[in-house]
Amino acid sequence: MPRLVIAAAHSGSGKTTVASLLCLALRARGLRVQPFKLGPDYLDPTHLTRAAGRDARNLDSFLLPRGRLRALFARAAAPADVSVLEGVMGLYDGRDPLSDEHSTADLAGLLGAPVALVIDAGGMARTAAAVAAGLRDFAPLTVPPVQVAGVILNRVGGERHAELCEAALAQVGLPVLGFVPRDERLHLPARHLGLLSAEQASWDAGDALHAARFLRLDALLAAAQAPALPLPPPTPVPVGERVRIGVAHDEAFHFSYPDALDELRAQGADLVLFSPLRDAGLPPGLGGLLLPGGYPEAHAAELEANAAMRAAVRAFAASGRPVIGECGGLMYLGQSLETPERTFEMCGVTPDRTRMAPRLTLGYRDAHALQGTPLAPAGAALRGHEFHHSVLTHAPTHPAYRWQAPDGTTVHEGYARGNVLASYLHLHLGADPALARRFVDQCRAPGGP
Repeated sequence: MPRLVIAAAHSGSGKTTVASLLCLALRARGLRVQPFKLGPDYLDPTHLTRAAGRDARNLDSFLLPRGRLRALFARAAAPADVSVLEGVMGLYDGRDPLSDEHSTADLAGLLGAPVALVIDAGGMARTAAAVAAGLRDFAPLTVPPVQVAGVILNRVGGERHAELCEAALAQVGLPVLGFVPRDERLHLPARHLGLLSAEQASWDAGDALHAARFLRLDALLAAAQAPALPLPPPTPVPVGERVRIGVAHDEAFHFSYPDALDELRAQGADLVLFSPLRDAGLPPGLGGLLLPGGYPEAHAAELEANAAMRAAVRAFAASGRPVIGECGGLMYLGQSLETPERTFEMCGVTPDRTRMAPRLTLGYRDAHALQGTPLAPAGAALRGHEFHHSVLTHAPTHPAYRWQAPDGTTVHEGYARGNVLASYLHLHLGADPALARRFVDQCRAPGGP
């Protein structure tokens, strides 16, 4: 299972660009490349997916138990010739500054994966060696130590600039595994939740392959060699008839983890994609609805204009069948969504009203279910993360979850009543098969839960 983690000193160093170029170049060589994104990000994986031609999968050691994470990685990596894992933030940045827990370094150690450091070499030469050596020499403080295989120089001014950096890196014993020239055509634009997705902003393949010509693929493949990990046992065949579950998927709703969708299928669901933006109604024969996160605020006018779909969602929820709205899905299920332009009418399934806010809410959450929902029984402990720029305009009326905020205050969040669950909390249904199993079972039940 050859595998290589693409890490850096900080966000904005170009990890997504370099990892995507590497996937594209290896694929052009005829190799099967399996991409992964470390951390909970939904947007970077779209670029990796497009470059590799295979679904990028998220690996997050907070959301996923460590044994489960290793199993999901091994299952996806086994059919590939090489796996490329894009790190999150800086190499050692995790949940707190005194520990590597949940960092890229932590995950690299867990998976026994060598690390290639992306160094933003713009405006430096010898200092690139100091930065890279500092990252490597910090590694013995981690358990197990990080295996730094070499350096990829990013935003390089030209071949002469690369030679100067390489000479300095040789002094500290770090090989250069290639470089990427400074090129505005490789810029990936962003908005308030991160990079634009690959569907909205992507490179010309010819330009990208031209930029990737300085990556030393033979050296990178040699660096990626690592012992195989044990494969997990086959997933047991689910008991009961298969059930159709509708999953919203379009420009407004697309924040889903492939492993979570795979787990729903493994538990007996046939997933049917539909578009709240364009479809006039829901697909027939559904036992449940899943409305994932995304950018409903960027498409609020179109969502409001599709009154037939909003009425169909409202009628489906009234039928008693399970409905789950996650983050963007919570916003869509509510009464209204307020943007700086105006207030837009949404589905009216829940009493929630949301508005866009200037401040980003983000972070991992250890949550407890306050009552039974289509996903979990009352009292269940769940791990998730928040990442949103909207807020409720009022206190939650039937909160789904409780957790402790970093300042020690108790937070009540979401909406849970009967068959409907709406929350800002992003869960990973691949973390625990019991979550997906409960949802699928309740979708099979006549009339819902």
